[in-house]
Amino acid sequence: MAETAEISLEKMQLAVLIDADNISSKYAATIFEELENYGLSTYRRIYGNWSKSNGWTEGILLEHSIMPVQQFSYTTGKNATDMAMVIDAMDILYKNKVQGFCLVTSDSDFTRLAMRLREENMFVLGMGESKTPQALTRACNKFIHLNLVAEQNKAESGTDEQNVTSIAEVRQVILTLINQDDEGIVDLAQIGNRLNEKFSDFDVRNYGYFKLSTFIGEKISDVQVVKIDNQLYVKRQSSLTKEELEAEICRVIEKNGGVIDNLSTLNDELHKKYKQLDLKEFGYSRISSFLRSLRSVTVRENQVSLKK
Repeated sequence: MAETAEISLEKMQLAVLIDADNISSKYAATIFEELENYGLSTYRRIYGNWSKSNGWTEGILLEHSIMPVQQFSYTTGKNATDMAMVIDAMDILYKNKVQGFCLVTSDSDFTRLAMRLREENMFVLGMGESKTPQALTRACNKFIHLNLVAEQNKAESGTDEQNVTSIAEVRQVILTLINQDDEGIVDLAQIGNRLNEKFSDFDVRNYGYFKLSTFIGEKISDVQVVKIDNQLYVKRQSSLTKEELEAEICRVIEKNGGVIDNLSTLNDELHKKYKQLDLKEFGYSRISSFLRSLRSVTVRENQVSLKK
């Protein structure tokens, strides 16, 4: 899974139900690769009318150990496959042998099934193409857009049919978290968890990225990702540059005769001019560490002076 977009779950027993009338066989490998991140597929069933060609060949079914379920179209215009999947899902549910379901379909008719399974405290993983209506994607605990994560389908990810969560919605969640924090800085992992909770289909791969940090750094313009003690955090962009702050530090030291004997004195002077100054935005938690990163000053214990 992509960085921090992965849900932390113990391996669970899953029932995988695939709508052959709705999902292309080209996603077979992607489906089961993604499933490995969530649990073990105890049931693997695929539903369709096997008297007609649908791309799901015997070879593909055998390769992935999928059991085909024959469902004739008894009436023109009616989808008998949907009903067969629903009946089997409820049968499996009441056998109490699984902790979750994976519904592989882009058909919004399965929205009510996803909701019903969640009412029974089942984890519902949805998989389908990005054309899937949001009613279904939001009804699942997690929804994966197969065409966006499948390597061979990168060229299709720019289609106008996408129904993925917009970057504007993602931005709003991130800014809300930052604004709610007293220091205005939030752990990257916390942001990833919140986005997964808020949007069942959130995955940075949907936007062409692999790492959440890279996605935020390039797509959310008014925030920045900083590294503090080997931990990544996200905070609002600052208009103050490190070079400008260094110049001000040199001016304060020079005003004090070229040497300041107590770092707290310098810290107080800086905060008088920059009310919202937070060295964490430059990647440092202490002023001594920040000063040691500057070329123009020297730090000895609690004393700072201009380099000669």
